[in-house]
Amino acid sequence: MKRAQAEGLLYITLACLCVASCSTAPEATPAPVAAPAPAPVADHTSLFSDKGKVSTRIVPDHILDIKALPGGSLAEYDVKGLKYQEFIIDTDSAEKAAFMMLDIKDQLKKDPEYIAYMGGYFGMYGDQPLYCFAKTHYLAGIVGLPKDKADPLAIGLAAQLH
Repeated sequence: MKRAQAEGLLYITLACLCVASCSTAPEATPAPVAAPAPAPVADHTSLFSDKGKVSTRIVPDHILDIKALPGGSLAEYDVKGLKYQEFIIDTDSAEKAAFMMLDIKDQLKKDPEYIAYMGGYFGMYGDQPLYCFAKTHYLAGIVGLPKDKADPLAIGLAAQLH
């Protein structure tokens, strides 16, 4: 009987191995997919006026903390105690710059004012005034100044964008 029991045990073991080998292995948990790195940002800090400029920097992504916008060049100014920022975003095309400007427009409180001669908008972004415009493949603007003070600076900035 011992031999019969051993053979029975052998058959059961082989059956279990067969079933185990035929079953599917548990699915491996996929590694989390990292967000793609932002595209390199062109350095256009040399295009900002030097008058009152305190600093410049390249923002790698989400300039002005607007999630719909990529990175760009940013300059900070202090002119007689009046602090403001200028920004430049270099896009692939004029169409993309125009669509990004509409993304900014959607972030402006109340009814933003359309500035026809600049092809841009002025309004409040959070608690700060924002003046933005698209020119060729650039989106640029001024943050922190009322429209009458931002307008001549925006015109000067637009002249630097080719």
